[in-house]
Amino acid sequence: MGDMNYEQALEYIHGTYKFGSKLGLENINYLLELLDNPHENLKVIHIAGTNGKGSTSSFIHGVLKSAGYKVGLYTSPYIEEFTERMQINGEKINKQTLGAITAIVKEKIQRMVEEGRNHPTEFEVVTAIAFLYFSQEKVDFVVLEVGMGGGLDATNVVKNPLLSVITPIDYDHTDYLGDTLEKIAFEKAGIIKENNFVVAYPQNHEALKVVEDVTSERNSSLTIANFDTVEVHQRSIYEQQFSVEIFGEKYNDVKIQLTGQHQIYNCCLALTALEILKKHRNIEISKEAIYDGLYSTKWIGRLEVLSKDPITIIDGAHNLQSAAALKNSIETLLNGRKITFVVAMLKDKDVKGVLQNLIPIMDKVIVTTPNNPRAMDPDELAKELVEFGKDIAICKDVPSAVERAYELTPSDGVILFAGSLYMIGEARSTVNNKVTNK
Repeated sequence: MGDMNYEQALEYIHGTYKFGSKLGLENINYLLELLDNPHENLKVIHIAGTNGKGSTSSFIHGVLKSAGYKVGLYTSPYIEEFTERMQINGEKINKQTLGAITAIVKEKIQRMVEEGRNHPTEFEVVTAIAFLYFSQEKVDFVVLEVGMGGGLDATNVVKNPLLSVITPIDYDHTDYLGDTLEKIAFEKAGIIKENNFVVAYPQNHEALKVVEDVTSERNSSLTIANFDTVEVHQRSIYEQQFSVEIFGEKYNDVKIQLTGQHQIYNCCLALTALEILKKHRNIEISKEAIYDGLYSTKWIGRLEVLSKDPITIIDGAHNLQSAAALKNSIETLLNGRKITFVVAMLKDKDVKGVLQNLIPIMDKVIVTTPNNPRAMDPDELAKELVEFGKDIAICKDVPSAVERAYELTPSDGVILFAGSLYMIGEARSTVNNKVTNK
């Protein structure tokens, strides 16, 4: 059968997109069995939620890495390059390795199909590749981010994680997960296992009640992160500094490079998770490793500054909660600078909610198209913007939107890209090329 190269592997993986998104574990369990259950010997920190999963995962990964462990990180979607989805100690999977592992997985999938079973979905295929990779590399820990939901998500084949973490729960993927907060919370709480440990973000009460009920039903112990002792010392668009006390442990002057108030909370959620790992799973993590690991954590596409003059920022906000967080960050950190907002959205997102938060605080707006079959037509998106009475330009693709933004923005202004992860990935490559080629 032979190896695949990177391009062939990607073509194969993305070609499975047509098998849709099916939630359920039967398929992935069978595929993993054919691969000798690579997930069973992994020590997993499992993370579900609507917002903040990537940042929280990233903080935990950063600290465990600083503590001297070999740590796998599995996240989605990617911003610029597919290999971002599986990393070890901050290094993306090597393209050749991805090709080799995909070839092994493909062979097992062919066997499943020959046996008359369902073809795994794209996410199941990627998850199987990640488990096989982490198992082959003999990592000490895997920080495993849920794709969608929780209970029925392919990552939930993990039977006995070290810890389950639940980040803020909000409306998203309602067509799959249900249309009430309780239903969505119940699906996310599906990652909670028997006799285990759970750390949760302080949710609104409907969602929290579900998490509490499921935890006690499964005889697990729940810790709700507490942000009451957070004191913010300084913040800028580049970094922020704060202190917090967690289980009587004082963390003074924690510095992080992820900006925005919500990242301080994500960081405290990660700290709470790390304290539980120290206390109940006997994992050695020094205070020094915690400070180093948190400061070294970077997460692309989260209020990420790509260049100065004009300050150019990309942010992954694409639903109501993340748009509100972005609005708060802009108002706190950008001191009234004029902003050129480049926006693109997918049809199935809360378009109105995102726009109502962000459009009023923008100076100029450029509408464009993310590279995705679910992209919303820019003309239609522009119609949604008319009521805000802003100057609107329409650019058919991201590179031309980047050019236009630079033409329209003075050097003391700000260019902000947000609304779709697919669009900000393309914007990131385009801007980075432009800046390097100056």
